[in-house]
Amino acid sequence: MLRFRVREVDEFTVVGFEIDGILEPKVLRDLRPPGVSPRKGVILTGRGPVWLYGFLVHFYHPTVWVATYDPRIGAVVVESHVPDKSPGDVVAIDPEEILGR
Repeated sequence: MLRFRVREVDEFTVVGFEIDGILEPKVLRDLRPPGVSPRKGVILTGRGPVWLYGFLVHFYHPTVWVATYDPRIGAVVVESHVPDKSPGDVVAIDPEEILGR
């Protein structure tokens, strides 16, 4: 089972996910991640397989930028449509502070 948590702040939206049990790739066929504002960046966070992250980055591609959270350094921008954020930029955040528990 895959559960999402979403929290919008000024510049971006954090989309966190949690997986209970084993997630099969076929879940992608019917997966509908939460909607977000396309006028803000998106930060993805959660422990999951690379193929899930690939799907989510593609899904949120219409937003101004997408970053994936790395607990060692912060949220790393992986794609952008705006000049003030470039792939490789790091957004210093603690997603658990934003999402809560």
